Amino acid sequence: MTIGENIKRIRKEKNVLQKEAAAAVGLNQSNYNRMENGHREPTVAALKILSELFGVSTDYLIDPEKDIPKDVTVEDKAVQEQLRLIAQLDENDRKMVFQMIEKLLTNQKFKSFFQENISK
Repeated sequence: MTIGENIKRIRKEKNVLQKEAAAAVGLNQSNYNRMENGHREPTVAALKILSELFGVSTDYLIDPEKDIPKDVTVEDKAVQEQLRLIAQLDENDRKMVFQMIEKLLTNQKFKSFFQENISK
């Protein structure tokens, strides 16, 4: 499937009219039609605008079959898996994660101390 065919399929899935997409990228409908039919290559700027209009990535416009990385959620994982994911970060990011954890734990200790000793 060509980029133009992908764009056309996604545009239809998102219920966007061809004239709306053409106006968004600054083309007349005839030139936009040529792009969807593979007679004109989309510019990088046009791909960016269309990706925002359709709510998809530019990678998805170009090749929807490509295995695009998904968001990583850590909280659903077991502790060992969480640590394995953190270990994959570069050193500075890993330090930042541990600093954030230390800050949160310190805040929790102060909050508990305050509740147990001062708020009585």
